[in-house]
Amino acid sequence: MDFSGLVGQHPTPILLVDVGRLDRNIAQVQHRFTEAGVDLRPHVKTSKCLEVASRQRAAGAIGHTCSTPAEVEWLARAGFTGLLWAHQPVGPAKVDFAVRAGREWGVTLIADSVAVAQPLSQKAVEAGVTLAVMVEVDSGQHRTGVAAGEAVGVASAIAALPGIRVVGILTHEGHVGAASGAPARADLGSRVGSDMAEVAESLRAAGIDLGIVSVGSTPGWQTAPFATGVSEGRPGTYVYYDANQVRGGTCTLDDCALSVLATVVSKHADRVIIDAGTKAMSADAFTPQTGGGIVCDPDLVPLPGIHFEQANEEHGFLTGEVSGLEVGDLVRIVPNHACGTVNMWSGLTAVFPDGRLDSWPIEARH
Repeated sequence: MDFSGLVGQHPTPILLVDVGRLDRNIAQVQHRFTEAGVDLRPHVKTSKCLEVASRQRAAGAIGHTCSTPAEVEWLARAGFTGLLWAHQPVGPAKVDFAVRAGREWGVTLIADSVAVAQPLSQKAVEAGVTLAVMVEVDSGQHRTGVAAGEAVGVASAIAALPGIRVVGILTHEGHVGAASGAPARADLGSRVGSDMAEVAESLRAAGIDLGIVSVGSTPGWQTAPFATGVSEGRPGTYVYYDANQVRGGTCTLDDCALSVLATVVSKHADRVIIDAGTKAMSADAFTPQTGGGIVCDPDLVPLPGIHFEQANEEHGFLTGEVSGLEVGDLVRIVPNHACGTVNMWSGLTAVFPDGRLDSWPIEARH
């Protein structure tokens, strides 16, 4: 694609989204969920963009999953409903916000212990409201969440608190992405879904009338949400995908909608330097093995033998078969991690199939 007009008006690096790929990703995932009768509540932290969130909602998403108070308030004030704040609301400021979000916007909250739920209960009683809470279960990632074997006891104790109504259980099966090979990922994702359904049945047998059994990850989106007994999935990265998902086998490079347009600013015998470093790409997934992402030409065709080896804040180092690149040439980098990359930017350039360009703001970055 010819980006000369764009770079003539805006300095690189520039965050790009291929709208054709974006829309295709949204449609494909939503179709699979709708066909299976499973609700889709995608995570908004990937895009932080109202245009993208609106496209997801128009396609059939029941709401959105949020990580931060800023994301919750941003979407709620824009008129979005069905919001889930999937983070433990610990500390006075977060508890106050959680109660306000539940009262004003019907936001669903999460907790993985009585220690988390007790302050919510106290504030909810004081405010005269009942908060919808989902109990987080650790399905194997070992981050937050109660162990499956302890879920009945913890959920029962939370459900007994005044001002709290336990409406479901949820997990984040991000560890599925670490499984080696597609069969192993599929098996692990399916087991996560089945295990969550079993936990839900145990809670129901204990008298907790929950309706939502929620799983959520892009590596597991093709399997975990479709286990019998699961009612909801919350993938996020699927809207853009990224180099990590390509390497993991979740998608192909042709599915990747997000890239960073950069310019070669210096050439040497063994490397060229581009004007996109860690401030453009995010350093959270930058390793010697993966580098900073997949290096492509302006049409998003990969450039074989070129490695995004390392980066400083404003500079990226491309090594390998770089002899064909010259100062002033444009490259596009498909980042390792879409979510972390987006969070570095306040806006993106949407590239439509007909070549039209538009500017979309990225919001709620804190």
